[in-house]
Amino acid sequence: MSNSILPESFLKNEGDFLPLNGTDYIEFYVGNAKQAAHFYKTAFGFQSLAYAGPETGVMDKVSYVIRQNKLTFVLTTPLRTNNAIADHIYKHGDGVKVLALMVDDASEAWNQTTARGGKTYMEPKKLEDDFGEVILSGIHTYGDTVHIFVERKNYNGIFMPGFRKWESEYCPTSTGLLYVDHCVGNVGWNQMNPWVKFYEEVMGFKNILSFDDNDISTEYSALMSKVMSNGNGFVKFPINEPAEGKKKSQIEEFLEFYNGEGVQHVAIATANIIETVTELKKRGIEFLKIPASYYETVLERVGKIDEDLAPLSDLGILIDRDEEGYLLQIFSKPLEDRPTLFFEIIQRKGAKSFGKGNFKALFEALEREQDLRGNL
Repeated sequence: MSNSILPESFLKNEGDFLPLNGTDYIEFYVGNAKQAAHFYKTAFGFQSLAYAGPETGVMDKVSYVIRQNKLTFVLTTPLRTNNAIADHIYKHGDGVKVLALMVDDASEAWNQTTARGGKTYMEPKKLEDDFGEVILSGIHTYGDTVHIFVERKNYNGIFMPGFRKWESEYCPTSTGLLYVDHCVGNVGWNQMNPWVKFYEEVMGFKNILSFDDNDISTEYSALMSKVMSNGNGFVKFPINEPAEGKKKSQIEEFLEFYNGEGVQHVAIATANIIETVTELKKRGIEFLKIPASYYETVLERVGKIDEDLAPLSDLGILIDRDEEGYLLQIFSKPLEDRPTLFFEIIQRKGAKSFGKGNFKALFEALEREQDLRGNL
């Protein structure tokens, strides 16, 4: 990954037993990959990259690979029923199946994680074609989500063996999305700490931030969250669980409609959030609405920022500060009809945190949407 678009804290930690070089790709299981690819190209500014399907010798599914800067999505659809992909879509709707992680040695990553208690999803396997080889391995994590370790140092092809270059005359312009900042998982009641332990023991992650129901709550609902980070800071996985409240929290709503634990949202970095969000809104992406009153006092809390407040207020972009700087963030509405997966757009101006000061405003915005759906 190009260091020109990565935070300065992303430094190699040589003592890490599971060195990760970042997110390789995120794979979504979807009902119609062809249409999903068109949506992500149109709305988010991705470009066509690669394709796998019957024409490339893959007879049971099709996958479209799209890319924007260092951000790669794989959209996969089964061609028949009665298989694991079709069952996943029936149970969860469109959602994230694979959080794929870049490694130097996929076999060693599998050896290290399974020796520490990780449940095997994929034993190391080598894929080869005229452009070289890719080695994959994988383990299970919360719900039906999996981590695949991707070793591609000896591969020069477009994506990986089994895929061909996908060229399209339809090439929408970029919206400035750069790379995965973090991915958030929602787990069930009292399951946060067991999964924190999993990431600590199986993958060598550290718990770098914790939030309890005093930090993330409103009059009606609450959640708890712990942020897990790998040794070099390239990969961060906050994990949320519900907390007791008067009404149903957003985490409970997700668990109900997703039918289990899974990836709640993907946070994507940008270098200019005002330009990115302005363009996304033009293309039809809807974001949570933040009341004007939030902006009346926000600068008293966060201090001086480089941006004018007016466009941030107009777009509904949230602001928070930590000891190292500040961040700008905004959250989309769910991307599917089920109130499950959504995206966060984030611009970091030095801050390493996750917007604790915005939790109340964000939660209240989510609750307004829940109420409209009749799920609060």
